[in-house]
Amino acid sequence: MSTENLSNKEGVKKLKELAEKARICLFCTNLDEQPVSTRPMSLQEVDEEGNLWFISSKESNKNFDIKADKKVQLFFSNNSDSEYLSVYGDAYIYTDQATIDEKWSAFAKPWFDEGKEDPAVSIIRVQPSESYYWDTKAGKMVSILSFAFAVIAGKETDNSDGIEGKIKI
Repeated sequence: MSTENLSNKEGVKKLKELAEKARICLFCTNLDEQPVSTRPMSLQEVDEEGNLWFISSKESNKNFDIKADKKVQLFFSNNSDSEYLSVYGDAYIYTDQATIDEKWSAFAKPWFDEGKEDPAVSIIRVQPSESYYWDTKAGKMVSILSFAFAVIAGKETDNSDGIEGKIKI
């Protein structure tokens, strides 16, 4: 497995690619307590600065946790392509209608009876401070074929297809 650390525009591009492809993450709060509070969340978008945006209820435990401690960690997993992403950063809650209008998605409607005008709607922005990814250089299928060939040929596998690294934004 090789290491490739990314920063600035390359880092944002990789973060956006992996997070938006996976779409669902485990959103963790109360990082200093055991067990860590974790719940699945659907990502709305990753913006050009690398911020991750979510829609949440003002009354959720997650929002209460963020108000007490803004440190969060997100875990994205795209098993079908062997892509994984860990994001650690600070979460900020927005309740102004302009931000809600901008970030609203029809997919959130089942959780909010009144749609984007529901008084319980809030938007969460996660600003990454540390991120780490695991990926394959050539994609999962090529990795599987390479592994299968090594097994059939009775040779050691070539671990050079795996790639991991830090993302600095």
